[in-house]
Amino acid sequence: MSYFVTGATGFIGRFLVQSLLGRGRSTVYVLVRPKSIGKLDELYEFWGKDSAKRVIPIKGDLAQPKLGVSRGDLTKLKGKVRHFFHLGAVYDLEASAETMHKANIVGTQSALEFAEAVKAGCFHLVSSIAAAGLYRGTFTEDMFEEAEGLDHPYYRTKHDSEGLVRANQRIPYRIYRPAAVVGHSKTGFIDKIDGPYYFFKALQKLRESWPRWIPLVGVEGGYVNVVPVDYVVNAMVHLAHQPKLDGRCFHLTDPKPRRVGEMLNVFARAAHAPEMAFRVDTKVFAMVPDSVTKSVERSRPLQNVWNQVLRDLQIPKSVLQFINYPTRFDSSDTQKLLEKAKIRLPVLEDYAWRL
Repeated sequence: MSYFVTGATGFIGRFLVQSLLGRGRSTVYVLVRPKSIGKLDELYEFWGKDSAKRVIPIKGDLAQPKLGVSRGDLTKLKGKVRHFFHLGAVYDLEASAETMHKANIVGTQSALEFAEAVKAGCFHLVSSIAAAGLYRGTFTEDMFEEAEGLDHPYYRTKHDSEGLVRANQRIPYRIYRPAAVVGHSKTGFIDKIDGPYYFFKALQKLRESWPRWIPLVGVEGGYVNVVPVDYVVNAMVHLAHQPKLDGRCFHLTDPKPRRVGEMLNVFARAAHAPEMAFRVDTKVFAMVPDSVTKSVERSRPLQNVWNQVLRDLQIPKSVLQFINYPTRFDSSDTQKLLEKAKIRLPVLEDYAWRL
């Protein structure tokens, strides 16, 4: 069986290719920009024996029509790709709106054109829970149009890229919405600083500055959803090969998400740092008069101090919006499908120390 993967050199992509190689004698074609061909040398070592023969680079570019793949390669691949996995996208909240649009919207449209040109059997879009925007309440796997709070270009482009796939009637598709993806639950491997990792520097500083037995006061916050990369890949590969699931969306999320404060305490225990014994629900700040809030926001000295604290802790401002994240995700249908294959989400306490 043959596969085609965009974003194969990315974090999730490298593990996806590894998993696909484990399925018999399959061939995996990967989209690679000409300037990035050298990255494959390291990945061949990661993917293991014979991978250099079974992982075939196809030169192209997400921003070009039909992925910028040559006519010769299009002809060679026609009718050979059973599963097309589209992971090529921008997952950085700090990226510019133009960069997000080019990667997430233009890239997805280009991927669809390519998949049609080679007559791929199924188009697998790796989307994100960000496609729900800042929906208040529980977002189910069959919801899409109901998304709200899409002002941030990251939310909007992830939502709209799903829309492109759903609107395309010429090729079967399946959509996967992972939560915030963290390192491998068995090895801790990660190649980027993102999500909860931004708070690890703060935990490190607390461990160095405060005795562990001194209780701290922190925030409770909204629910945050994280999943390890191995769970995401195992779930995707299994669901991709099950019959009669075309046209469906799958939430690869934790069915029992934790509040921000609770999750930080799990990592604090793993890091041997002091925990937040008392956590304040951020809803209490809603009782502060607007005049006071606006006065604080306009205070340049206070803002300078706050910005300096964030810089010292290496926490981007954009991460703070997740402290009151309003959305929970129902994954009950996906959980039933994965339970049959005994694919279970690891418990955070069991692998937090590895992260």
